[in-house]
Amino acid sequence: MIKKYVYMFALAVLAGIAIGIGGTVYLSMENKTAGALMFTVGLYTICVHGLNLYTGKVGYLVSEPAGYLAQLAVIWLGNLAGTGLTAAAVSQTRISGIGELAAAVCEGKLNDQLHSLFLLAVFCGFLMFAAVDGYKATGSPVILFLGVAAFILCGFEHCIADMFYFFAGGVWSVPAAVRILVITLGNSAGAVLIPFVRKMA
Repeated sequence: MIKKYVYMFALAVLAGIAIGIGGTVYLSMENKTAGALMFTVGLYTICVHGLNLYTGKVGYLVSEPAGYLAQLAVIWLGNLAGTGLTAAAVSQTRISGIGELAAAVCEGKLNDQLHSLFLLAVFCGFLMFAAVDGYKATGSPVILFLGVAAFILCGFEHCIADMFYFFAGGVWSVPAAVRILVITLGNSAGAVLIPFVRKMA
């Protein structure tokens, strides 16, 4: 059992690194539309290699036993560690200047109302489930690129991407942690909408 959770955590750390790389690409590009599309390299890597991303897994909560909550907690913590490792590594390189851009992104989140962050996160969670489940059903990466680009360009909130931005911007604090938790709840609520309606049927 312990080995299972260690492996699960390791795959989640790798997923966090993949999202961190996606965030780095986004912050590094002046054209934000192109940056939003390129961010998808993170999610595409996760789906192709079977890594554990919280927002890609939480939608299946409605069809899993109660023990699945423990798995989600491990995955969330692994994603947190992976984004933190990526941000720490980037800060030691010549592209460390993206930290200032990340801090600017985080400022908007820290000044936003919690209900606003929650609602924006619900929409993101909905799109993330549609993208990941759509990829599983069709094998086409197009839905991944469209889903990710859409949530970024709309300004929707993704808890794992935001973890990376807070780490890269060096602005972790109690208010930041509260916002990550609220966004996590919003992502979770949005991700289970389609599976919940399916289960009702």
